[in-house]
Amino acid sequence: MTQKIELTQNGFERLQRTLAHEYERLDEARRVVQEQMHANENENLGLEAAQREVMAIQGRIAEIEDSLARATIIERAGNGDDRAALGAVVTLLDVDTGRELRLQLVNPLEASAVAGELPRVSTESPVGRELLGRRAGETFTVNLGRRQANYRLLSVSG
Repeated sequence: MTQKIELTQNGFERLQRTLAHEYERLDEARRVVQEQMHANENENLGLEAAQREVMAIQGRIAEIEDSLARATIIERAGNGDDRAALGAVVTLLDVDTGRELRLQLVNPLEASAVAGELPRVSTESPVGRELLGRRAGETFTVNLGRRQANYRLLSVSG
């Protein structure tokens, strides 16, 4: 049995957009291969590289399609649970610096920190693992490599 992948609705949609983009890249890479094949022998030095690119993109497409086929969309809103779980938006206080952090707990496939967007932290990351199951008011320490971070969970929302 294949293992299901739990994604947020936004994460599922982002993965679908990524798949569409990869198909566009595949079309372009195939076009380059065709051009290289039609070039004379002295000019087709890029054929092998272009073929490797096509194969790499096809592999990425297969991975994304597999993930989408196994995806189940999670819905947190209205479940009445006040514990941090996959899909939850949490606000943390870094006790040592006084800085507040707002982030969403997501599947590793969705994790990213894009400027201007709510950071999405993997439930398999050190902070994500420590957050799972915690309630507002709880404190915890995470080893971040260079330092130990002390956090207080201020709020959990869907």
